Amino acid sequence: MGSPKLTIDREALLEGLQAASRIASSKTAIQALTGVQLAVGDGGIELRATDLELSLRLPLEGSVIESGEVVLPARLFADVVRSLPGGSVLIEGGGASSDVSITAGSAKFDLKTLRGEDFPTLPASGGEASVTIPADALEATVRRVERAASTDQTRPVLTGVLFQVDGTALRMVATDSYRLSVKETVLEQTAGGDFEANVPARALQEAVRLAQGSEDGVRISMQESQIVFDFGGTVLASRLIDGQFPKWKELLPENFEHELRVSSDDLADVVRRISLLAQRTKPLTLSFSKGSLTISAQTPDVGEATESLPVPFDGEAFDIGFNPEFLRDGIESAGEGDLVLKLINPIRPGLIEAGDGSGFMYLIMPIRLNG
Repeated sequence: MGSPKLTIDREALLEGLQAASRIASSKTAIQALTGVQLAVGDGGIELRATDLELSLRLPLEGSVIESGEVVLPARLFADVVRSLPGGSVLIEGGGASSDVSITAGSAKFDLKTLRGEDFPTLPASGGEASVTIPADALEATVRRVERAASTDQTRPVLTGVLFQVDGTALRMVATDSYRLSVKETVLEQTAGGDFEANVPARALQEAVRLAQGSEDGVRISMQESQIVFDFGGTVLASRLIDGQFPKWKELLPENFEHELRVSSDDLADVVRRISLLAQRTKPLTLSFSKGSLTISAQTPDVGEATESLPVPFDGEAFDIGFNPEFLRDGIESAGEGDLVLKLINPIRPGLIEAGDGSGFMYLIMPIRLNG
């Protein structure tokens, strides 16, 4: 294909390049993967980027003068466009040369292209199994579970989020083996079929960015070992994670000794404050006694902190320790209003549930306290 020529609004181009730059690879032996492909033809204008794990096809509004494709360094291209004055931008390939000129007002940049033949063909929309869900349901569900996914690449199966659609329910599950987060969202209408995949957390986080502000449905389909999200023409594709996701339902205790309804905001405020003194991997200690919860932290050579709040506890007093960050994540993910805290004893996991019945659960392993 020849060299493209087009005019496009600077703001629209910059917004697209910022999204594409997040996808383009930063560390690779294949230089073309550090770039973004600008494809111009009868079908319009499209930006494309991939790191071979995640890929993006992003349509842009503009005026096509001549068809063609070029690959330009993603971050440099974005930086150049960001520096331009507002208004229309003219992009023109250099024909036989490997230069592309970018002109706005009296500013002109000539950029060297990357090897277009090294840039892979990216997945388009459509595939085998396909479901459609509201963009806001996707966003709300991902944001409640994403923090529980592991970042440890030695256990890749835990770096993903189990993504399930079953009739009129969307369910996502994530665990790093220290905590387990589950969110089930009821869909107003059937999604069009059943669906299950272990999706990299990074892919879902990017999908949420693309879904923001959209009032349309997101079409989700499978293509061999990939999941493909279609946001009304913008297509995000990701490789799936191989391996068996843990049988998470078997991890949930059948019964709990204590079930306490408390204000999510009040508990979050106390946990955030006391966590300041839980440094160097020190736990937060939750001390339960009749009608009261005292949260404390102590780090040698740093200091200690303690604060109490009323809770409907009625039983034998006991202490339980939790990782401050993990506890804070669970409380914040439970949402506003009340949450339900379920406990068994100091060595069994605790469970946080959203108090509004919105289908959120967060299982957290305790830390054994000294003494």
